[in-house]
Amino acid sequence: IYWADGFVFVYSITDYESFRVLRPLHQHIRRIHPNANIPLLLMANKGDLLRARQVSSKEGLQLAAELGGPYCEVSARENGDGVHEAFQQLCQELSRSLGSGNGEKRRGLHLVRPKSPNMQDLKRRLKQALTSKGK
Repeated sequence: IYWADGFVFVYSITDYESFRVLRPLHQHIRRIHPNANIPLLLMANKGDLLRARQVSSKEGLQLAAELGGPYCEVSARENGDGVHEAFQQLCQELSRSLGSGNGEKRRGLHLVRPKSPNMQDLKRRLKQALTSKGK
């Protein structure tokens, strides 16, 4: 959340709880980045399970308008094309957003990204933890 250039909010149309948590999540992001205009995409998954639908398309569209991003309904199971197109749309928006900064990087929190731990270091630390517990 601290270093993102864009967000994809995904929920299941068959699980109202997954939809309900998106507003508080967006509010949390706005608290972290109060002045940033970070692109987001609202993606409703499981579009192939219409009989089990708990979240209407209308509710999804309303939330997308409220959050300020595009909305799409996809079925990752049946056809990945919708997911691919949605991510392409977000990437294009990101490109526009980052490109409109006149050469300046988007200003957000200036936190250093953590280094990805290498596997040797992880193995060493796990081994240390296991041997110290045995003593």
